[in-house]
Amino acid sequence: MIRLGCHEIWLIVFIGFVFPRPGWSLEAVPAGYRSVAAESGIPYTLLYAVALTESGKQVALVHVYRPWPWTLNVAGQGYFFESRQAAWKALTAWLENGKRSIDIGLMQVNWRYHQERLGTPWQALDPYFNLRVGAEILQECYITRQDWWASVGCYHAPTNLQRADRYRRRVITRWQRVVNAG
Repeated sequence: MIRLGCHEIWLIVFIGFVFPRPGWSLEAVPAGYRSVAAESGIPYTLLYAVALTESGKQVALVHVYRPWPWTLNVAGQGYFFESRQAAWKALTAWLENGKRSIDIGLMQVNWRYHQERLGTPWQALDPYFNLRVGAEILQECYITRQDWWASVGCYHAPTNLQRADRYRRRVITRWQRVVNAG
């Protein structure tokens, strides 16, 4: 008889969340993204396209491009960690060294601007929590912009129209791949 510990069960659930099926088909949008998008009133393909743009990486295990939950960006340099623990150790070390502008997790939520929302560094690296915080920020942008694509630009650069427009175009490219590959 094989007994699974808490970590093994969590890993199985996580793999289903991040790697439901290979490819870019519409069905490949994981249930977690669909659920959080529905909770927040956001089109799920849009939320997923933002996550792909923010933390996407080629996952060797399944040979697909997926958002990676243990991603950090410090001063424009992206870091992909193999585990939440490893990302947390790095994040904690950077914070202890005075770094504050660090983008965290699936949605690359910035610690400097959203520390209160993110809670602790450990909580900020929880995939569902991070996804919900990102969705909340995106929804707040939608309330002021009343347009999903303008909201996407706002998510990345709320006060810089040129950066917002460049980012919006990158997300549109990802979104088109998600909805057109099916």
